[in-house]
Amino acid sequence: MTSPTPQWLPWRTAMQQALYGSGGFFTRERPADHFSTSVHVSPLYARAVAELLCRVDSALGHPADLVFTDMAAGRGELCAGVLDALPSSVAARVRAYAVELAPRPAGLDPRVTWTAQPPDGVRGLLFANEWLDNVPLDVAEADEDGAVRYVEVSTADGAERLGAQVGGADLRWLRRWWPRIPPGGRAEIGRTRDEAWAAAAGTLADGLAVAVDYSHELARRPEYGTLTGYRAGRQVPPVPDGSCDLTAHVAADSLPGATPVPQRTALRALGVTAARPPLSLATTAPAAYVQALAAATQAATLTSPSALGTFTWSLTPTPPLAAVASALT
Repeated sequence: MTSPTPQWLPWRTAMQQALYGSGGFFTRERPADHFSTSVHVSPLYARAVAELLCRVDSALGHPADLVFTDMAAGRGELCAGVLDALPSSVAARVRAYAVELAPRPAGLDPRVTWTAQPPDGVRGLLFANEWLDNVPLDVAEADEDGAVRYVEVSTADGAERLGAQVGGADLRWLRRWWPRIPPGGRAEIGRTRDEAWAAAAGTLADGLAVAVDYSHELARRPEYGTLTGYRAGRQVPPVPDGSCDLTAHVAADSLPGATPVPQRTALRALGVTAARPPLSLATTAPAAYVQALAAATQAATLTSPSALGTFTWSLTPTPPLAAVASALT
C-alpha cells in the first residue's frame, strides 16, 4: 500500500505511485483476482496469438531466434499459453520474455524469461495485452472560463481539485488529439502512452508490435474521460492509494505508427470463429460436440461487439511485417 499521508498530486504521479511504487497495486496483487482479460477468458486467445507469431516467423524467414515479448505479463499466463500452442518446430526457436515488475510467479514455464524491461534489438512479436491503459497519464479539465488545467488528486481519498494550466508538450498533444474540451469537460493526456508505445515497439529490429486495449478515437472522445478503478471484479472510484487498479482507455489513433483494428476483426482473421458445431456431431461424437460448443461460446465472448470484441488491436509493424499486419484488418 502507498503512504496513508494525504498528498495532492497530478494524476500521472499519483498513478505511478499507486500502481508501480513500493507496495503498489501491480507489484503486490495478482491482476486476475481483480479483472479478467481476454487471456483469462479462453485458451483460444493464446492460440490466436501463437498463430500470429507463426505468421511473423514466416515473414521473417524463420530466424534461429524468434522472440515473443509479452508486455505487462501479469503472472505469465499468455506467455505460457502461446508456448503450449506453438508447433514444436517453432517453439524450439522461440525465446519468450514476460515483462512485469512483480516477482516471478512460482511454477511458471521455465522457458519464459522474467524481466522488468523488454529485450532490445530483437526479431519477432511484441504483444501488449491491456498494458497501455495502465501507463500513468495526466488528467486535464476545462474550468468555467475554458482554461484547461491539470487535475490534482488526493492520495488519501481520491478527492480532486484543479491545478496549473496545461502547457508545453501536453498542451500540444491536446490540441492535436483531444481539442474539444467544454467547460467542466475532461481529457486524459495520452502523450505518455504514445512515448511508452514508441519505446516498446522500438525494441523490435524487425517484427510486429500489437497493443490491445479499450480505446477511443478523435471523432468520439469521451466528454468526461474514462479514468476508473477496479477491485475484486468490481468497478470502484479511482482512489490512488494502491488498493485498486487504475485504468483509462487509450487514444488508439495517437499511438505512433499504429493502425487500430477491432479485436473481433483481428481474431477472426487468426481463425477464431464463433460458428456453432453441426448438431449431427452431438449424435456421432457427443464429447467432441460439447467441446466444440464450449469453444464457440468462448469465441463469441472474445469477438462480440457487446463484449471483448470491442477491444482495439493497435498494429505497429516494421516494413517486412506490413503484409502480416494488413491481413488482420
